[in-house]
Amino acid sequence: MFTGIVEELGIVTAYQPHAAGARIVIGCSHVLSDLTLGASIAVNGACLTAVEITGDSFAADLAPETLDRTNLGTLCPGSRVNLERPVTPTTRLSGHIVQGHVDATGELVAIDSIGDGNWWIRVRVPQGLDRYFVEKGSITLDGISLTIARLEPGPVVNVTIIPHTYAHTTLGTAKPGDKINVEVDVLAKHVEKLLARSA
Repeated sequence: MFTGIVEELGIVTAYQPHAAGARIVIGCSHVLSDLTLGASIAVNGACLTAVEITGDSFAADLAPETLDRTNLGTLCPGSRVNLERPVTPTTRLSGHIVQGHVDATGELVAIDSIGDGNWWIRVRVPQGLDRYFVEKGSITLDGISLTIARLEPGPVVNVTIIPHTYAHTTLGTAKPGDKINVEVDVLAKHVEKLLARSA
């Protein structure tokens, strides 16, 4: 489990496609401090397993399902990625419950300055996911826990970010048309299933 609070920006140093899936190598430093083989790590919000660790990078294998549902297949050497280690029992839950199980990719429609280093972001999300979103509810975009500021037909989700988030995540270099990993609030999924059973 993760919280959607990005710890470090990593850099893709290698991307090796396979007949089925791929392997990605990510250069980083902070998240390596206690990373062990077989441990989970969120990369742009997708929960991956560290299969190789060096002094300045780790490698993870990408299953075909991961490539189908996330933007990780669009990465190449030099791409920046958001990194977060899983929570521990004593960690503050600063964001919201993030599983690292990306539901789909959305499309960045716009990222506009609203002054003083703050930004307004619009992301078009797949039609089937819109029922899980509410204003002031939580959404995870590329592994970042954010609050929904407005909903539009399309469906389009609007969020705002502060200067720190812009400077310390991949949103600082994002541009319209980019694919963005989307994870809905898992609590909304559970509520929907429970209500369907009682209907």
